[in-house]
Amino acid sequence: MDTLTNPDVYVPTKDPGTALFRSAVLPGWGQYYNESYWKIPVFWGILGWCAYNYAVNNNNYSDYRDLYVNSGFSIESYRRLRDYYRDQRDLFVIYMGITYLANLLDAYVDANLFDFNVTEDNFTGSSMLNLRINF
Repeated sequence: MDTLTNPDVYVPTKDPGTALFRSAVLPGWGQYYNESYWKIPVFWGILGWCAYNYAVNNNNYSDYRDLYVNSGFSIESYRRLRDYYRDQRDLFVIYMGITYLANLLDAYVDANLFDFNVTEDNFTGSSMLNLRINF
């Protein structure tokens, strides 16, 4: 049976697989497909902030690594700073990964809920839940 012969069959407006694929290819493209335009700069802003901090921490890590190796004798503060900036750099890679996965999840869920209607018109007549408490 198709929707022409049976109007009760639900056909979603947005395909979650398409939204997921688009967001996997380019973060924000799935949100564009789902018409959630305001989310695109949010994801790009977070990803840009993570990329910037990754670059800063990687540069600091490289500087302190070189200072530690080339100092002729091991200076403990250079080693600690080298390790600190390496850890910070690695954390921002994790943050980018989490943001990317959140982008995918958001696109998928938003496509599934695109047709979800929350107006009060849906709760009229017999579909309204009535609760009676007797004492």
